[in-house]
Amino acid sequence: MGWTVRRATPDVAPAVRDVARESWHAAYDDVLGRRTVAATIERWYDVTKLRDSIVEARNRNDAVFLVAADEDDGEIVGFAQAGPHREHSTVASLYRLYVHPDRWGEGIGTALLERLEDDLSTEYDRLWLAVLADNDVGVSFYESTGFERVGTQESDLKAGLEEYVYEKQL
Repeated sequence: MGWTVRRATPDVAPAVRDVARESWHAAYDDVLGRRTVAATIERWYDVTKLRDSIVEARNRNDAVFLVAADEDDGEIVGFAQAGPHREHSTVASLYRLYVHPDRWGEGIGTALLERLEDDLSTEYDRLWLAVLADNDVGVSFYESTGFERVGTQESDLKAGLEEYVYEKQL
């Protein structure tokens, strides 16, 4: 099975939420607990807010919201969102990059990241992100795709939870 990466359209917001739900539970239940993960999904992946984020990214040169869709049935199997860093005008922030856990290891995350980097490279010099230190899948993915760990910070998801901060030249 193959996939295609394309800019997101507002109609895919419910499918993005579904991918987020499955990938968050797979990656974070052991770290945050199932209830915290469910509550976070409710807050961060409201379908109306996702639609607004997709529309906003489509209307800007300095932001992008991508999806990966299965070539056979069009099902959304991954997504990525990035835009301006809140403190540095030459740095983009990777807000979200998730792939359905049933499709991990197929190269979908790498394809999303490469397209995102290409789309942002005319506006920014670097790409920044933070990932939970206990998210072994995420840490391994970012390190394998050329990100360099530049620091740590406390997560706002749960007291005492550490995040690794990464950057990559575009």
